[in-house]
Formats: sequence, C-alpha cells, structure tokens
Amino acid sequence: MRGLYRRCSLWRTGREAPNSLFFFSNALCTDTNNIDGVQGSRIKVFDRHFRRKQIDRAAWLMRSKDSFVDAVAENLLDRLEDCKKTFPTALCLGGQLEAVRRLLHGRGAIEKLIMMSASYDMVKLCRNAERELQTENIETSFIVGDEEFLPVKESSVDLVLSCLGLHWTNDLPGAMIQCRLALKPDGLFLAAILGGETLKELRIACTVAQMEREGGISPRVSPLAQVRDAGNLLTRAGFSLPGVDVDEFVVRYPSALDLIEHLRAMGETNALLQRNTILKRDTALATAAIYDSMFATEDGTIPATFQVIYMTGWRDHPSQQRAKRRGSATVSFQDIQKQFGSET
Repeated sequence: MRGLYRRCSLWRTGREAPNSLFFFSNALCTDTNNIDGVQGSRIKVFDRHFRRKQIDRAAWLMRSKDSFVDAVAENLLDRLEDCKKTFPTALCLGGQLEAVRRLLHGRGAIEKLIMMSASYDMVKLCRNAERELQTENIETSFIVGDEEFLPVKESSVDLVLSCLGLHWTNDLPGAMIQCRLALKPDGLFLAAILGGETLKELRIACTVAQMEREGGISPRVSPLAQVRDAGNLLTRAGFSLPGVDVDEFVVRYPSALDLIEHLRAMGETNALLQRNTILKRDTALATAAIYDSMFATEDGTIPATFQVIYMTGWRDHPSQQRAKRRGSATVSFQDIQKQFGSET
C-alpha cells in the first residue's frame, strides 16, 4: 500500500442521448507561432508522438482510484467553490480527465463539459466511465486533440481546466495563450502542473547510478517548470488577476520499482525527444539500490516527492478589479501613519 501526505504552501452525451465521439483536425487550430504578437517556441523538448503512446498505456494501466491524482484533482476543483461566478461551458484539457470528471460533483454549475485528450484510448476510457455517473446531468462531449493545437473556437467556453497535463507541452506559453483565446471574457483558467522539485529523489539516484555504472549521465527525468516561472507564464499568456500556489505531496512506495509502475499508470514517465531509449539492467538495479540506501525510511518504504503548481488566471473583462494609475492616490502613507500613531 502507498502512503500519502502533503505539505501545503500557499462533447456529446446527455442522459437522454447516447455518447458521441468526435475527432477534430489541426486545420481548426490557431497558429501558435505568432499569437497576439507573442512568438511561439520552435524548440522541441518532448516527443509528442511517444507521449500519446504513454497516455494510451496509462488508459489501460490506470487504477480506478489513485490517492495522489485524486488529491490533486480535488484541490484544483476546490478553487471553483471559491468563485461566486458559474461556468456553464467548460473544457477539460488533457492530463487526468477521469479523476476530474469523477470528482466534479456539480462544482462550478457546469452544464456542458468538453473532455479532450491526445489519446483515443483515454477518451474512450472517459466515455465509458461517464455512463457510471448517473447523479449529474451534464452534457458531456469528447474530443481527440492536441493541447499544442487547441481545436476549440475562440471565446467559446467559460472555464478551462487542466489537471497534470500541460507540463508535457513543448510550447507551454503558446498552449496557455490558446486557452485564454478559447475563454469567453471573464472566463477562468485553472491548471495544475508538476513542478521542478518533483521526483528529486529519483533524479539523485539516477545520476549517482549512471555515474558509477556508465561514467556519465543522460536525462532520465523530464524537465519541469519552477514555481517562480508560473506567474511569468500566466502574465506572458495575457491572463489577468494571475495567481499561483504550490502543494507538495510525498508518496511512499515499497520500492523504486513500485514508483516506476505508478508513474507508468499515470502516464508520467520520460518523454524527452532526446532521451536515451536504452537503460542497462545493472544501471536500473543500481538506481533502485541507491534510492533505497539514501532515502528509505524506518518502515522500509521509500518517499517520492511530487510538487504540484496550481495556476489561476482570468480572461480580461471590464468588470474586473484593476490597479489605480500610479500617482493617483489622494492620501499619503505618512498621513495615515500620523493619524493611527496619534491614536496609540
């Protein structure tokens, strides 16, 4: 059994209609090379074709309930309860779609939900799981599409949700800009991505094992965004009222092999374009042994850290609060200090 604890710092299917599955082509997508004057990234870090295969595999290996994934999805959806605004039309984008749909429980007053994944198998899994949700009357649609080429019309949805998916895009700012364009004015963007401190124990064990066995290192864990980058990403994508907060989860496993099995079930294994496709047996065994010797706890389990960065942003609308023009203040802090200072 895995243990989990957390350290916190701040398409179309109605109940009366059969499920439908639609496919979109990239011809409907926005050109991400130049959106709103922002030059898109031409650097390819991740192998998107291999990434689809990973999600296909995860759809078959995925557990019915995963404590870590459920915790992240629950925390993401909790933010909808903090909003008085309702979101009639929502887009759930890649990542852990099934957990988000299962844990939605009417939050956000969503009436139409579009669920999109790059994997046909994952979309099929979510479509089949939808039949078991008899308590919510939400018109649900399913799309097979790529987060990097969003097949959604501009200003067509009130809410964009992404749970553990956007950190696999080659052009994250471009993907976020497309999300903003898909939103209606005063629409909400909510996303959870893995942060740079994720799997730090595995990174260390892999590095030491490769140095010992191979005399050099190659990337075995994908690069991830740092917390300080998240706010810049929201600002660069053009979101207003940006907000970022972080959760850190520590999941305990019987062994490093159980950790790798869990990563495969989540579709979170290495998808680097320049990855080394060969892992020697002795290097793998050495990694597991080093992991155990350096990080094992008294009960024999090993910890794995998952840093989750939550990003919140709104599409611009005149009703949103704005900072006053600089120099427009009518009262100085010095006067306030004198007033309150005299009272004390």
